[in-house]
Amino acid sequence: MCGWAMKVAEKYKPLLDLLHDEILSGPLINIDETTLKVLNEPERRSKSYMWIFRGGARGRPSIVYQYHASRAGDVAASYLRGYKGYVQTDGYSGYDFLDRWDGIHHITCWAHVRRKFVDVTKASSKKKRGQANKALTIIKKLYKIEKNARVLELTTKELYAERQEKALPILESFRVWLNQKSIQTPPKGLLCKAISYAMNQWNRLVRYTEQGFTKPDNNDAENAIRPFVVGRKNWLFSGNPEGARASAALFSLIETAKANELEPYHYLRYLFERLPLAETTEDFKSLLPQYLSPEQLKLNA
Repeated sequence: MCGWAMKVAEKYKPLLDLLHDEILSGPLINIDETTLKVLNEPERRSKSYMWIFRGGARGRPSIVYQYHASRAGDVAASYLRGYKGYVQTDGYSGYDFLDRWDGIHHITCWAHVRRKFVDVTKASSKKKRGQANKALTIIKKLYKIEKNARVLELTTKELYAERQEKALPILESFRVWLNQKSIQTPPKGLLCKAISYAMNQWNRLVRYTEQGFTKPDNNDAENAIRPFVVGRKNWLFSGNPEGARASAALFSLIETAKANELEPYHYLRYLFERLPLAETTEDFKSLLPQYLSPEQLKLNA
């Protein structure tokens, strides 16, 4: 069965190339990575990595998984070559090159900042918990702006204006508070580490306010990679790099189908019946999940 899956994945390559094009065509790309154990690596390693790239046109998301033996930033650099736009990641240093690339606007993740302050509340003294809770209260105000925008169904233009009016003053106040607390806080504690992380990432953290189509966190990428993480707890490892690449191909199409509100089994049936007949680029493109509707799949069921 693993052999069948690997042969199917080979046939997917034209679709994966098109998904890459779709992702690069959008205004925002979210990136994340997670560990993966591969038994028969050419070079023995304790960890390999599954990377995820999410982007494309608004309302038609594309998700691509890629297996790599490395967590180096070269992986993301290779995938993004030629791209101009916004890229959102966590604060991992392997993404630092994005700040030096012309045409790239690098955003990081408020959810990671929040987690570091939550860690302080779980492990520190009452005084330090109070300071961490103050930071969490400020971050909560930023997210309340986003929640209200969703409830009111604001357009991207309206959300941009809302952020300029309401989020920027909160952010400026928070920056001043962080600077003050960084001087007053002992340097080796969790609170200082949380403050230092936020300050070091600051220019990237506030950049989400520059547009209305961006988000304050990288949760879209983290949510997209979660099914792989959950699955890994069951199957534990890939036998060899070819199997890992096959997993990446299968996850790419299935998760893209789910992101575009298609039932995965019905989509795969539709795809398997038509893929052998595809010859031109347009033939392959018409098989991508974002160019299909649930109604089309029902007609095929």
